[in-house]
Amino acid sequence: MTGLATRLWDGMIIPAAGTYLLDPAHKRIGFLARHMMVSPVRGEFGEATAQIAVAEDPLASSVVATIQTASISTGNTDRDTHLSSADFLDVENYPTLEYRSTGIKWQPVDDPIFYWARLRNNGLSRRSVPGNIPNPQNRTSGRFVLTGDLTVKGITRPVDLQVEFGGARRDPYGQDIFGFSATAEIDREDYGLLWNVVLESGGVLVGKKVQIEIAGEAVRQP
Repeated sequence: MTGLATRLWDGMIIPAAGTYLLDPAHKRIGFLARHMMVSPVRGEFGEATAQIAVAEDPLASSVVATIQTASISTGNTDRDTHLSSADFLDVENYPTLEYRSTGIKWQPVDDPIFYWARLRNNGLSRRSVPGNIPNPQNRTSGRFVLTGDLTVKGITRPVDLQVEFGGARRDPYGQDIFGFSATAEIDREDYGLLWNVVLESGGVLVGKKVQIEIAGEAVRQP
């Protein structure tokens, strides 16, 4: 890969503009739901692709992702079979889940150490003292909100992802990469996933709220 791997934007080191693909070897597309109203059950989709277009203006960047529903795994064969059935994902008729971003917002985080550094460097302050002060332009991580539409079983609803940008660099193999994680919460009934059992003691067998947990690494394409 030629050219610069990274650039500086609003005091943060971000990846160079270009097209990036999700690295299959460094990803997790996970979820968490409640069982019997008390215990969390985690699962993930083993097969997914994503294309990330990093724009010259980072806030004009976009993401398109596709998840193979049949790749669901929760560590229990019977549960995976049920989740793949028409009661839930209906993988035979709906082989993919789709996510397409519609916008991105920067969430500035004012680290206290940089706040005090600015105070010490303020020329109007009588206590301005030179010294070994951290450079606020060396931040390698940050937070964004990615707005977008999630399609499950043919039903599309808006979902905002809380994204933690993990940093960008050129790896030892000459590839330009960046890392990220993201979370969101959805109501599965919004997507027609209505199956449940009412418990005699109160509540339901499967919680309605589902936490989305994503982690990954993206590789810039030539």
